[in-house]
Amino acid sequence: MQLTAENQAVILAHYRAPRHIGLREPYDTEVQHTNPTCGDELTLRVRLTGSGAEAVVADLSYEVQGCSISQASASVMAGLVLGHPVAEAESLHTEFASLLRERATEASAWPARLGDAVAFREVARHPARIKCALLGWMALRSALS
Repeated sequence: MQLTAENQAVILAHYRAPRHIGLREPYDTEVQHTNPTCGDELTLRVRLTGSGAEAVVADLSYEVQGCSISQASASVMAGLVLGHPVAEAESLHTEFASLLRERATEASAWPARLGDAVAFREVARHPARIKCALLGWMALRSALS
């Protein structure tokens, strides 16, 4: 899979030095997700503070066995949602999924709040890898529901 040098550098940085990796306690919810296409596996733990519309992602930790795309995407996701309201985390999931499905090539076409997640926009050109990039995000959605 060919990526621009800039996007490849962002993805490799998260792959080589993932943020928030390693399962921690205490947690409210633990979910496990597997990508049946390639066998990537992820366990995600989430701890919330507050409730209802005031709920905030207080802690998020994970372990992932898989390709660089799934590992880097989980790292980016953790950094984006940690400390933010659940509603914002869900909105970020929707925007990230759109980024992968719309095959946009220009970073400027996406909100700045996606941060390093914009580096994954080229993954959309490789449909088999979209599920890899979404693995952590789908686990997050399950944990928050």
